[in-house]
Amino acid sequence: MGKFLKILLTIFASLILIIIVAAIAIPLFVDPNEFKPQIIELVKKETGRDLSIDGDLEISVFPWIGVSTGELSISNAKGFADRPFAQIEQSDIKVKLLPLLSKKVEVSRIVLKGLDLYLAKNKRGVSNWADLVKTEKKPGKTPAKGQQTTPAEEKPSGPAVAALAVAGLSIENAHIVWDDQQSGQHTEIKNFNVDIDQIEFDRPVDVALSMEIVDAKAKSTVQLELDTQLTLNEALNRFKLNDLRLKTSLSGEKFKKPLKVLLTADSEIDLDKQTLALSNLQLRSGNLQLKADIKGTQIVSKPVFNGQLNIADFNLAGFLNDLGIKLDMRDSNALSHFSLHSQLQATAESASFANLAIKLDDSTLKGGVTIQNFKSQAIRFNLMLDHIDADRYLPPEKPKAKKSKKTVASPSAAAVAGASLFPVETLRKLNIQGKLVINSLIINKIPMRGITLNIDSRKGVLKTSQSIKHLFQGSYHGQTVINVRGRTPSLSLNEKLSNVQIGPLLKALKDSDRMTGRVNASIRLKGYGKTSRATKSTLNGAINFKISDSVIKGFNIQKMIDSVKTLLKGSPLPVENKNDQTLFTDISGTATIKNGILHNNDLVALSSRVNVTGKGIINLKNDSIDYKIRAAVTKRGQVDKVKGIPLVIKITGPLDKPSYTLDVAAMALEK
Repeated sequence: MGKFLKILLTIFASLILIIIVAAIAIPLFVDPNEFKPQIIELVKKETGRDLSIDGDLEISVFPWIGVSTGELSISNAKGFADRPFAQIEQSDIKVKLLPLLSKKVEVSRIVLKGLDLYLAKNKRGVSNWADLVKTEKKPGKTPAKGQQTTPAEEKPSGPAVAALAVAGLSIENAHIVWDDQQSGQHTEIKNFNVDIDQIEFDRPVDVALSMEIVDAKAKSTVQLELDTQLTLNEALNRFKLNDLRLKTSLSGEKFKKPLKVLLTADSEIDLDKQTLALSNLQLRSGNLQLKADIKGTQIVSKPVFNGQLNIADFNLAGFLNDLGIKLDMRDSNALSHFSLHSQLQATAESASFANLAIKLDDSTLKGGVTIQNFKSQAIRFNLMLDHIDADRYLPPEKPKAKKSKKTVASPSAAAVAGASLFPVETLRKLNIQGKLVINSLIINKIPMRGITLNIDSRKGVLKTSQSIKHLFQGSYHGQTVINVRGRTPSLSLNEKLSNVQIGPLLKALKDSDRMTGRVNASIRLKGYGKTSRATKSTLNGAINFKISDSVIKGFNIQKMIDSVKTLLKGSPLPVENKNDQTLFTDISGTATIKNGILHNNDLVALSSRVNVTGKGIINLKNDSIDYKIRAAVTKRGQVDKVKGIPLVIKITGPLDKPSYTLDVAAMALEK
């Protein structure tokens, strides 16, 4: 036994001696640089690329088998820029010899310095690395009918590596270029650095990464720094990132100053269980602070994510201003407070925000929003807003050199007037259904309460129904349909005003208080066209209106009729007096619209002393009017000197500046 042990020790000592001698002799007597031509020729044969080895090659054998290189470069693919595909200033990698005998791999620190990588795609979509990843099918024997064969590579085998240990990885000052000529995108990654400590399974490994990303097309630069502790298991199916800290700084000509963002979180991924846990996630940028906790299931097969999303109260206006987004609002304190709280659920195809609560200044929006399908952009919502003064967020009113004209228009009529502003292609793709309730709203100085908007837009047809329960002591109801399925868009609306006080409405819209009363009106319109002018020229529909207990200020029809004798002699109309007014118990009428021409033949205005009738047309195609008003004293209000003589006024010309003239011939004829 002792003799056998002695022989065994002698053999072992001899092996050790041979290894030591080889470790000393090979580097001394074998110059790896003599094999450069063979290495270059082999790379040319296998890849078709030219390899350049400018630096010296150094090898070591014991106790580490490794190679160190100087400057290396490999040529680009044919048809691409005349620059190397990849080059490196220095590299070093070594594997410990003795542990290899027991299938254990111990790698020294891998070092790559000065890596320069050029990735490109031409206008035909072909990349400059496509030729390096081509695979060839090796010919094999075709099995006989009914015979099954198992490829050699599928035969079970023992583990190739019993353990793996890497002392670390270091990439210093790398430069990567992405040049996509097909999309025109040109991005550079500069100063790319990676530092990873010794890699061991089931133990935290410090990881540090930094880079600078320059986007030539967007004219922006992103600086990025990442620090974390990475934990891997031996099966490489469970990952942990503890104390993740990601700092970014985005700058460019669109930004007033660099946008700095700090993201911190802890995360864990289990590929076997298909789970993800993202906890203590915080994102900070200026005075913006977002917090979230998200859990994911079936992350490989069919991912589903659930969590809470919170944005603490911050100054939204200041944040947007720092991004270079200039806001010009009537209220300088508008958008000074914004916060958000929601429960998030998301998949690869959809996302929903339940129990949504958004606080904007002193307004609160609650409800839920669901994106049912990202691809079809199917959006569903049910929201309620307590109150908002929208005038705060509108641009400041410009000083008026003269009174500006405002058009009295209902919500639906305003949509028709601006029909040319609707992007047809966007409407055709729009897939949205939902309901919005606003308890209280002020816009253009018009207070409204009890507002409801229902919207349904699918397959090129946009339908809305809207109502206002309280509008100047009255109410409003309306429906609108915009159809863009065909080549020419079509529009229709149906609206109704009930018991709305017209005085404050005109005061808000036209800054005028010359008329008061209670209005009831309905309007039904249909038209088609790609522009507002074309739409107006095809309008067809009907209008009904009645104004009760009306007062028209600034003129007195009785006084005008009393002066009819003077008027017949050619004298001018009596001078208006701001204290003059005419009272009507009812003003009513109907109108039909055919191909853009409005016809009214039954205008009637009744008062205790004067009756007024009117008829004529309004041409919506060219915005002109041709109308005649006849005013006569009632029997109870007749005056002997003007008995039986009516007042006839013609209104003609453009709608924005009509002219009023006495129809003397008609008046004389009636006389």
